[in-house]
Amino acid sequence: MVFFLKDIEQVKSISWSFLIQDINTSLSYNPYCKSARYYDVFKHIIISLIFGKEIILLDSDFTDSELKKLTGYSEYEKFNQVIDKKNLPIIGNKEELIEILKKTSDDWKISLFTSGTTGIPQKVTHNFSSITRFVKISDQNTNSIWGFAYNPTHMAGIQVFFQALLNGNSIVRLFGLNPLEIHQKIQENNITHISATPTFYRLFLPCKEVFQSVRRITSGGEKFNEKMIVQLSEIFPNAKITNVYASTEAGTLFATENDIFTIKAENEHFIRILDDELLIHSNLMGSTDRNIDEWFKTGDLVEVISENPLQFRFISRKTDMINIGGYKVNPLEVEEAILSLPEIKNARVYSKSNSVMGNIICCEVVCDNKEITESSVRTFLQSKLQEFKIPRIILFVSELSTTRTGKIKRN
Repeated sequence: MVFFLKDIEQVKSISWSFLIQDINTSLSYNPYCKSARYYDVFKHIIISLIFGKEIILLDSDFTDSELKKLTGYSEYEKFNQVIDKKNLPIIGNKEELIEILKKTSDDWKISLFTSGTTGIPQKVTHNFSSITRFVKISDQNTNSIWGFAYNPTHMAGIQVFFQALLNGNSIVRLFGLNPLEIHQKIQENNITHISATPTFYRLFLPCKEVFQSVRRITSGGEKFNEKMIVQLSEIFPNAKITNVYASTEAGTLFATENDIFTIKAENEHFIRILDDELLIHSNLMGSTDRNIDEWFKTGDLVEVISENPLQFRFISRKTDMINIGGYKVNPLEVEEAILSLPEIKNARVYSKSNSVMGNIICCEVVCDNKEITESSVRTFLQSKLQEFKIPRIILFVSELSTTRTGKIKRN
């Protein structure tokens, strides 16, 4: 049986034929979609495409008060609409479904909300062209099996979903699983493609297993470095590794095989760097409730490597920089230094208020080696970092807290 979705929360895998029957018998539609079940979210998006209706995706963990602020409502049953199916075809198989979806008009809209890590989530609306801008449809992609490692109501998850959907692929949920479960799902299902954050990939490390079936690894949403490329190459020896830059407002914009992005000459007029911050032209963006001038400030700080062609490396989020006694500290730089200690699996650097310095650097680390101590980590860092960048407090934890989108929680 060719499956559409395998989810650890489902007793059985969901076949394409079950999905199609479910769609054919659907009698009502609600533009608001709020569900913790991946299948419900995916089916809701597909139905919205077929019926040409707008869909608004809501995080399943939004509280009533958050929903009230974001949409003006906390209950959505009154928005249920009876579907008039007189002019709609009965879908016979997967191929017919995909052909119908490919013809989706740009009158169709999908709205989602930013992660809200630095404030109230913002609503962003895309049409079919902008949400599928980087979807690649080809015969060589028809047999792909996707490891789904994102929240399905956020941009990265939606883009992976469309890549799989429009190629008729199978999807295996990996998001929210522990390392052993992830390893098992990859091996059991011969997963060929995984797209995830660096935080997700660090769950693999260290890893003695090798996953031969995986042909493509994509990383995005956080800083990606050469060390991780080497580590992933050992775990996924047959995979091409790609680093992407994307945002909720614009979707996927750039891709590279390392941590340096090169902008093609024909696209340079859409990109600007001002005071080390990356700006993108409003033509690349979906619509939003915010007032945005011609140039949108991404909040991402970059290091320019070359002017011609334009090349840059992601440094940090502007809001993540920490002020320590007048010095600016990039927490990602400190984390990279800590992660260069082989025994440490993951790290999170953050600030804590201090009456003398204003702020001090703190760190949480995940490490299975009992011989690694706070003192030994600090001694190791003395050869890697300036003194004011070395954490004053180092806590050992079993795992790091993550955001709704699977990134390390900074606040």
